[in-house]
Amino acid sequence: MSVKDIITVPNDILKKISEPIVNVGINEKKLINDLFETMYNSNGIGLAAVQVGILKRVVVIDVSSKDEKKNPMSFINPVIKNLSDETSVYEEGCLSIPETFIEIERPKVCEVEYIDLDGKKKMIKCEGLLSTCLQHEINHLDGKLIIDHLSKLKRDIIIKKISKTKKNPDRVIV
Repeated sequence: MSVKDIITVPNDILKKISEPIVNVGINEKKLINDLFETMYNSNGIGLAAVQVGILKRVVVIDVSSKDEKKNPMSFINPVIKNLSDETSVYEEGCLSIPETFIEIERPKVCEVEYIDLDGKKKMIKCEGLLSTCLQHEINHLDGKLIIDHLSKLKRDIIIKKISKTKKNPDRVIV
């Protein structure tokens, strides 16, 4: 297992659509392990393969709190099958958009079909933070980011701020 570098905006790879995985083999399982290690190392609760530069439809999630036992979940080729009409709002952050948190309204409940590590098709119905996180990560696989929910002006300001920070890594933004 190894920690991968997380790609941040404005990198164009984050806007690309990820390709489905045909077979779940050793390489896919290694990728999933690397994604978990990278996510935990970055104190995240979700990570899509595209965020480490791999255009494969894979996401990992663990929404357990610090007090709880870890509950790592992986989703291969996830597809949202159903969304509730009822919505909820969460302040979302993203490892690819550092130091940025945006209140986003999403369907409260989602049903997602996916393939597990054994290559078996599964379905999960979730709500709350897991639902929000899963929708967020699946958006990544489709080239969509949380800043896409903002106006072009606000989006450009955030990208400019992150680009400046990358150019001046010693600069602290408070």
